[in-house]
Amino acid sequence: MNDTLAPLFEPWTIGSLTIKNRIVMTSMGGTDLFGWMEKNHFDRAGAEFLLEVAKHDAGLVLPGCQPVYNPMFGQWLHKNKKMYRDLAAWMPVFHATGAKLFVQLTAGFGRSFTISPLMEALYTNPVLRAAAKPVMDLERICAAPSPSPNRWSDKVPSREITKPEIDQIIESFAESSRLLKEAGVDGVEVHAVHEGYLLDQFALKYVNKRTDEYGGSLENRYRFAAEIVRAIKRACGDDFPVSIRYSVESKTKGLRQGALPGEQFVEAGRDMAESIEAARNLADAGCDMFNCDNGTYDAWYWAHPPIYMPKNCNLGDVAELRRHIDVPVVCAGRMEPADAAAAIAEKRIDAAGFARPFLADPAWVSKLKAGREADIRPCILCHNGCFNMCHYKGVANDQDLMDSLHLARCAVNAETMQASRHYVKPTSSPKMIHIVGGGIGGMECARVLALRGHHPVIHERGERLGGVFVAAAQASYKDKMRDLLAWYERQMVQLNVDVRLSDEVRDITELDGPVVVATGSTPRTLPIPGIELAHEACDYLENPPAAQRVVVVGGGLTGCEVAYDAALEGRDVEIVEMADDLVAQKGVCLANSSYLREWFAWKQVPVHLETTLAGIARAEDAGLRVSCRHADGTTFVIEADAVVTATGYTPAPLARSGRGVRLVGDCNGVGNLRSVIWRAYDVAMKL
Repeated sequence: MNDTLAPLFEPWTIGSLTIKNRIVMTSMGGTDLFGWMEKNHFDRAGAEFLLEVAKHDAGLVLPGCQPVYNPMFGQWLHKNKKMYRDLAAWMPVFHATGAKLFVQLTAGFGRSFTISPLMEALYTNPVLRAAAKPVMDLERICAAPSPSPNRWSDKVPSREITKPEIDQIIESFAESSRLLKEAGVDGVEVHAVHEGYLLDQFALKYVNKRTDEYGGSLENRYRFAAEIVRAIKRACGDDFPVSIRYSVESKTKGLRQGALPGEQFVEAGRDMAESIEAARNLADAGCDMFNCDNGTYDAWYWAHPPIYMPKNCNLGDVAELRRHIDVPVVCAGRMEPADAAAAIAEKRIDAAGFARPFLADPAWVSKLKAGREADIRPCILCHNGCFNMCHYKGVANDQDLMDSLHLARCAVNAETMQASRHYVKPTSSPKMIHIVGGGIGGMECARVLALRGHHPVIHERGERLGGVFVAAAQASYKDKMRDLLAWYERQMVQLNVDVRLSDEVRDITELDGPVVVATGSTPRTLPIPGIELAHEACDYLENPPAAQRVVVVGGGLTGCEVAYDAALEGRDVEIVEMADDLVAQKGVCLANSSYLREWFAWKQVPVHLETTLAGIARAEDAGLRVSCRHADGTTFVIEADAVVTATGYTPAPLARSGRGVRLVGDCNGVGNLRSVIWRAYDVAMKL
């Protein structure tokens, strides 16, 4: 292990509890011990994932947040005693790893509850609303401190939560915590003043307009959270640790308006001065630890940082809070291990929180400790598998139901939380299997085939592995994607995969045995005059021209990322998009898409929505004239030096799937990295 990382592996204490090292796995929805969006029960799949993390040297492990009032079927968490008995039987197995376990409890979601189009239909139809109430009571689930618009939908508003409901929540926190303590759990975390969930909404002036003892002054707005902490301490004793999940600053300009790193703005939520006073108030109530980041659902990219956010994005604010309070502080949010170790050594924070890296590689801490950083499969901060709650203009949470019910899966690791579907089964009849195409899909297929005992051969027509992913990883901020590409290339070497570069296969009948076709896709070409003057997005990323004025045609994720990178380089960028919003596509998390939309607005990048490209022509000054047409038929021209098209792709299979032939990657159907990797894994397991 690199000596600079040593501070991460020093013991520390929370109250009277000693933790073996300073690496904390923070909560992620879907890694729950008592089920997620289903009837409460002891969840074996969640327990197995948590145990795997604990076996690989995490110091403190926190399962996914557990609502004390279950959104599904309206169950109170403390009522099902059997699951606590099941938990008690499992805890000695967990504790044998040397790790400690805190269970995170949440009061609920309030106006942040992710509304889907189906939920909108249930709520807006009085008959359906009444019929659905025993299963999903949206009025109860979405209740907030004051009447408020939902983060995701204008059709399902939040009513004001009542005092009797507040009392019920406090009681359930206390009783659930008592049962958890009896089951052998080491502590609890109150998902409280964090991310714009219900308890945070009570704390935030722009949401909480109450005039009773839960509104107005700072003491009143934080009263709900403080009463929960006191109730837990009364039920469990002072020696039972209680952590608070805490957003140091809200980074929020108002309802559905976040503030980006470096942006000058007026804080609508919690600023540093209020945060320090509130944290002291909560510590006085009995809080033993603050598990910190920043943001709200209105500024979601702080709590769920996409790849565009700076590394260690919350560290400065968390370290400042630490200066003013006397209990341990954990910092989470794109934390880099070396930077976390340095901050711990300097006593700026007490421990470092990590979440999604454990989904990509549950063993990453053990590998880090052993000096095997190159073997860590990296999280690329895409949210495609773990948290792809998607939102764009006119659409509520555009997410498949299976994804809503199964969070905490991973785009780059098909096995995470899917052990019953994705697992390596050794073959009883090893074969040579030819893979045509050495992109991510081809390499994933080869990796799994090799682990099973087959002999994969990759035929790649280019001079290196990676396919289109090489271009996609070119942007300056995409270091994690370059790390993933390097990880795959290393896997090919370690598994002795036969890789044949500059080897173009034109006819698969020349190959003996099973064949996997992974030949990707081809860019769509717009049938407009002058299109030959444009650069396709991947070509532009790999060989950007010396162009100051750049027009990007296509405002989906690819186009927006091309425009973002060009703007970061100091180019003058304009975006032309035929839809009525940027990144109007399923599978892209709101944390990712809202960052891009708000960044372009902040930097005043011209965005032409509901606009199509009509033609490109050379200008007299050697530049280009880009003709565009609004949806109402009006036209305009943009002067440019380069045009980049990001208008989609078409599958380009070398051969059709059939007997002895399988398709993986975009040649099977254009998708994202998750669909490529999961499909490749499935195919490799069936050969």
